Amino acid sequence: MKKIIALLLAVMMVVGLAACASSGNTATKGALTMATNAQFPPYEYYEGDKIVGIDAEIAGAIADKLGLELIIEDMEFDSIIEAVKSGKADIGMAGMTVTPERQEAVNFTATYATGKQVIIVAEGSEITSVDDLSNVGGYVIGVQRNTTGDLYTTWDLEDAGLATIDRYSKGADAVQALLTGKVDCVVIDNEPANAFVAEAEGLTILETEYVTEDYAGAMSKDNEKLYEDVNKALEELIADGTVQKIIDKYISAN
Repeated sequence: MKKIIALLLAVMMVVGLAACASSGNTATKGALTMATNAQFPPYEYYEGDKIVGIDAEIAGAIADKLGLELIIEDMEFDSIIEAVKSGKADIGMAGMTVTPERQEAVNFTATYATGKQVIIVAEGSEITSVDDLSNVGGYVIGVQRNTTGDLYTTWDLEDAGLATIDRYSKGADAVQALLTGKVDCVVIDNEPANAFVAEAEGLTILETEYVTEDYAGAMSKDNEKLYEDVNKALEELIADGTVQKIIDKYISAN
């Protein structure tokens, strides 16, 4: 009987270990996996083969506080929420805006940055303010798929029959469409907009922004402990000025 009990206990231990090994919570393996879309400078972009930027450094600081290794997975922006929900990633950081719809799917950390969606147009464009998009109407607007630029223009303009939204997998592709005349303007976050306009001649950013928004990390609703640990670490990094130093490193105070 003792041998049978010992055998059963051994089997249970093997099954338990196998379950732990197959868990989607990579933080239990000594790593914090961040899902991102590395086409969003200065929040995340490639420097050689390495992904760097505001989100990458903040996530690195969080991982350090928790004694974890940071692993960054680059993917399509519209795959990030699902990667977090399924446990393939511990946190999604990609200039991710808090919206009611996203809050239904994931938990959001404390806000660590504020961004704004702006409008890029060709120099001399008849679009001179955000109001022209609704008052004149009929424009073709380029956006990166499933970003808040996509969401807001869809809700405000396309659903009302005031504009056509052309969706691209990368912000750079939307800007290229503007350069080639396929779209009339691009709605995108201010910081990558500045980077794109600096690299391309003949483009400008309108003075009136489309919308102001808060950025936070997206995490699974199924792992409250990890969420609490990450959020606590982030709040401490915000309080001690680390997050602001990282932001200032990439974005001029001007």
